[in-house]
Amino acid sequence: MDHASTTPMAPEVIEAMAAAFVEIFGNASSLHQPGLSARAALEEARERVAGFIGAEAGEVYFTSGGTESDNLAIRGAALANRDRGKHIITTTIEHPAVLEPCKALEKEGFEVTYLPVTREGLVEVEALEAAIRKDTILISIMHANNEIGTIQPIAEAGEIARSRGIVFHTDAVQTVGKIPAKVDDLGVDLLSISSHKLHGPKGVGALYIRKKTPIEPIIFGGGHERGMRSGTENVPGIIGLAAASELAERNLEGEMVRISGMRDRLADYVLERVEETWVNGSRTKRLPNNLNLGFSFIEGEALLLRLDAKGIAVSTGSACSSKKTVASHVLTAIGLRPQEAHGSLRITLGRENTDEEVDRVGEAIVEVAESLRAMSPFRRS
Repeated sequence: MDHASTTPMAPEVIEAMAAAFVEIFGNASSLHQPGLSARAALEEARERVAGFIGAEAGEVYFTSGGTESDNLAIRGAALANRDRGKHIITTTIEHPAVLEPCKALEKEGFEVTYLPVTREGLVEVEALEAAIRKDTILISIMHANNEIGTIQPIAEAGEIARSRGIVFHTDAVQTVGKIPAKVDDLGVDLLSISSHKLHGPKGVGALYIRKKTPIEPIIFGGGHERGMRSGTENVPGIIGLAAASELAERNLEGEMVRISGMRDRLADYVLERVEETWVNGSRTKRLPNNLNLGFSFIEGEALLLRLDAKGIAVSTGSACSSKKTVASHVLTAIGLRPQEAHGSLRITLGRENTDEEVDRVGEAIVEVAESLRAMSPFRRS
């Protein structure tokens, strides 16, 4: 129940990669036959991933994952456009893979505006328009939040950015493979993908770069990926990403309906039985698989550990920051007090979860929550 952190590799992906490890071992930059075979497999995978997001093959660049893709998008676009201005717009609820590059750029003379969000975690388009300046060169708004699952108005934001000639990036790590994410429908110039979030291997990702988008590389070396990302390509991993993309595309519509139904049933079950419990984020504009619950007078970490002892894996927030003791920046950004933010539980379903599992999880959450409430020194009598 923690698929936002990572997903198990699909059997079809493992099969495709196993063949690649044995049969396609060459360096895709070599000119001999093993190298040419690797290059052919690499370019075929590029076409398959591009087709999944509605892009051209030449607009897809492979990376080591979502974090690198975000860093390349943010830093690469900022450096390439610095002669036009040094103002960047992003949001207060972005993943650290976006926020940290922005903070680093601030130390280099760039200015960053961090847009606030509503109680549901939504960026208001009017606030975006008001934040744009003559020297704004980049806007980065995530497609959907990794903690609370809120889906942002990316298409509307894309129209604004395009009308002003501003480069527009979206971190789509949590959405690709879960909801439609076609680049033209979203109106983006840059889009980040992570393989292990859609039942592919870890250590592989991609960045979509629309043609003619000004961007500079941030990793230098032998000029791989058409000079955009040096380093010998991980051909078996890239083949795994392509296989995962095709699998997700085939099952997308059906899984959206099935998984959102399980999510809603789980939410209703817990909300009806545990007092002073709420859903963080929007109930409607959210990822099909994401449920983030808040509990008064309970530590989310205690809930997590009790559920783990019952064989149920969940999260208290982003896996990238789950070992930090500070309150989630996403939950405080939507208006929760630190003690309320600490009482959150993120449940994210996936393709292998069943109705029976959802029922078991609901019963376990109710049992554990009631047990922890009974011993809480903070609960009102």
